[in-house]
Amino acid sequence: MITVSVLYPNKDGAKFDLTYYLNKHITMVKRVLGPALKGVTVEQGVGGATPGSKAAYSTVCHLRFDSVQSFQAAFGPHAESIMKDVPNYSSVEPVVQISEVKLS
Repeated sequence: MITVSVLYPNKDGAKFDLTYYLNKHITMVKRVLGPALKGVTVEQGVGGATPGSKAAYSTVCHLRFDSVQSFQAAFGPHAESIMKDVPNYSSVEPVVQISEVKLS
């Protein structure tokens, strides 16, 4: 099992429309990735390690797949349309990391 984490840096003055992201973007991502997508979690940053500090990321999304290959096969044909939607909800470029799940 792998997780594709999409992290949106919490930059001063940056735009992030969480309502659009949840209701439009993630809905589209689930539809186009189909059964290859085994699960999705969206988290909103509320703070950093020090009390009163801001979160490093405004929003984090975790997408689960059986393997890197199943992710690539599902995402590849839709990569352009998924990425073209980013400016509709975010003014910052996301950071993407693929991780192998060791404990869940």
